[in-house]
Amino acid sequence: MRAYERLLRYVQFDTASDEKNACCPSTEGQRVFGQALVEELRALGAQDARMDEHGYVYASVPANAEGQPAIGLIAHMDTVDGVPCQPMRPRIARYDGGTLVLDEETGEALRPEQFPGLADYVGQDLIVTDGRTLLGADDKAGIAEIMTLLEALRDDPSVRHGKLCVAFTPDEEIGRGADLFDVDGFGADFAYTVDGGRLGEIEFENFNAASAKVTVHGVDIHPGSAKDKMRNAILLAMQYHALLPQHESPSHTEGYEGFYHLGDFTGCVETTQMRYILRDHDREKFEARKARMLACGRFLNEQYGQGVVEVEIQDSYYNMKEKLLPHMHIVERAEAAMRSLGVTPLRLPIRGGTDGARLSFMGLPCPNLCTGGANAHGRHEFASVQAMDVIVEILREIVRAR
Repeated sequence: MRAYERLLRYVQFDTASDEKNACCPSTEGQRVFGQALVEELRALGAQDARMDEHGYVYASVPANAEGQPAIGLIAHMDTVDGVPCQPMRPRIARYDGGTLVLDEETGEALRPEQFPGLADYVGQDLIVTDGRTLLGADDKAGIAEIMTLLEALRDDPSVRHGKLCVAFTPDEEIGRGADLFDVDGFGADFAYTVDGGRLGEIEFENFNAASAKVTVHGVDIHPGSAKDKMRNAILLAMQYHALLPQHESPSHTEGYEGFYHLGDFTGCVETTQMRYILRDHDREKFEARKARMLACGRFLNEQYGQGVVEVEIQDSYYNMKEKLLPHMHIVERAEAAMRSLGVTPLRLPIRGGTDGARLSFMGLPCPNLCTGGANAHGRHEFASVQAMDVIVEILREIVRAR
């Protein structure tokens, strides 16, 4: 079975995670998908295929060559919950350039002027949706590629390799994918997350990341008698947001530039809550962003009273570069595998994070590899059939005995 065929099957599972649920996994759909993966792993001959009580899926393939490192391959099962993921209607479309219409009725389309990277996919077969949902290639494409590698190794014992460790994690999209990961039980000397984008990308540096919750407490009263009595939490929340640099947002930044991102705004006159994510590659700038958010809260409290604005900030993960620089042979191994297949490696900073960032700080060096997907977290997400095939071959070369 080819990787894209698995992806078409996997995206039918509803695995959106839920930040508001403290359980792990945060949604039952991830557990259902995880159990299906355990059964498939067993059918592929993997050893110790299991799902633990937290919804993490683990398995291993024994070494057939001596003196090799134990290499881990990791992908995550969940998708973001901010964009619908059901009903899923994926299809394969040949892309010959220009605009690719996803749905005639709604007019949703992939347009080169909006997505210039489309030019790299001319002549390829793209897995797309009808534009009403995301695809979920982030990161079910990574799971599909790892599974297809396992099938290839089972069917071709001439490929010599060390122990291969596999894990599929829940709740990566809400920053919890590594929280309960069993590094010791996983058993790898180093690993790769297969959770990136276009073919050739390899990433070993990422944002420092934090989440922030800003709660504003207002006073509601009948508008007819509200003078000098009402304190509108919605308006104060808007005032808080206006204190942040308006051009330091995702829509105005790229590369190594950090940002503040308001991802959720809910409430009423009495209570309003805003949820942000903070990102920056530079640790000092990252700490400054957190300090600024706290300072904005203090400023408003000085005007309206202590406790009117509450700012809670929680770190999510840090830049894994500092942990991977002493282990660059891991990155170089993947780059050599790509070059052997005629793929030019692209070292890029991640404008986001992966489980690998947290795992690198937990003692498991773990850079990130491409999946062949694009436009993650949106209705225009797609994955390349041909790129997915090549990535399976890249994984085979990575694990091949040296």
